[in-house]
Amino acid sequence: MIDRLLVLRRILTDAAADAVPECLARGLAEEYGLTSTELYLVDYRLAALVPIFGDHPRTHPGDPAWRCFDHQSPVNEDSVMFLPVSVRGERIGVLACSPAPESAELTAELAEIAVAVAHELEAASAGTDRYQATARTRRLTLAAEMQWELLPARSRIRPSFGLAGQLEPSYAVRGDSFDWADQDGRVSLSVLNGMGEGVSASLLTTLATFALRNARRAGIPLADQAALADQAVYAEHRGSAHVSALLLDLDLTTGEVLAVDAGSPRLLVLRGDKVHEQKLTKDFPLGMFEETDYQVQSFGLAPGDRLMLVSDGVYDAVTATGRYGDAALARFVRRTRSMAPLQAVRSLLGDLRAFVGDAELEDDAVAVCLDYSGPEPDQPRPKLD
Repeated sequence: MIDRLLVLRRILTDAAADAVPECLARGLAEEYGLTSTELYLVDYRLAALVPIFGDHPRTHPGDPAWRCFDHQSPVNEDSVMFLPVSVRGERIGVLACSPAPESAELTAELAEIAVAVAHELEAASAGTDRYQATARTRRLTLAAEMQWELLPARSRIRPSFGLAGQLEPSYAVRGDSFDWADQDGRVSLSVLNGMGEGVSASLLTTLATFALRNARRAGIPLADQAALADQAVYAEHRGSAHVSALLLDLDLTTGEVLAVDAGSPRLLVLRGDKVHEQKLTKDFPLGMFEETDYQVQSFGLAPGDRLMLVSDGVYDAVTATGRYGDAALARFVRRTRSMAPLQAVRSLLGDLRAFVGDAELEDDAVAVCLDYSGPEPDQPRPKLD
């Protein structure tokens, strides 16, 4: 077993950036006797699994490939084994191979290879456009291309937290975005919305994101991160354009969340089966005035809490029959309790698309889900404000 795994790992690491799938298929055929290999990449909308070699994306929720993707576990159907291709909670796609292995040991071995494939695809993507081009069912707008390239990743699962975000309309998103990083027992999370339309909105959000990253990576406190980003946007636009933002910093040991609200999205806490809106005092958006004094606020999360950040493009979405609204949003957030973070944001924005039907969203929608597991499950549950 070890020898075959080592051989496959070496094949993957030695592969050219754009040839990982072909090298994988040859290696599985030579080392495992597999006669068919397919690699599916999930599209930007989380609505299709697009094949690398084939022509027909899988879009039906009950499809075995989707069951594998959703539940993140192997699925054996009609002599084909489907395996999740994921790394640190980032769901890249699904590996399908046949004939399906007959033993649990061999299934586990192939599952390990699927994880290795995820690592290699993540590394190889910096050197080729093949995988980004495959993982789209239609052309992205220029603004959307900029927004997706700005993201650190779409999801992450670690022992103490789970995190996922999604943008909509996925192929034409303009100024909504999110950013995050985890380090030294803390998770930093920001959700941003640059004013305007198209590329101008994307450029605004990009400027604010890099200003915040620059300050965060310098070890600057949260309020000063906001102030420096505020100055960067103001210096460029002199108050004619601004970026709404919410900055959060979660202490994974205590559950304390520090927050700066610069015209933020809606912030909901799901605790047990109850949804509570976490209200914050709003400061001015980034770049609106020359010098804004940003205030740090705080609230507590208990292990098992789910934090959902939702932009106004969701709850203010309107059709001829009415507004999506806060009540529908709270009901749907409650329904996500059993879902993983990526499934939760995917389902929420799917429900929004169903609500608007064939109409186009008038505003960008962003949803970010943060689950806090916490190192001490029996620690006291902090009171919600």
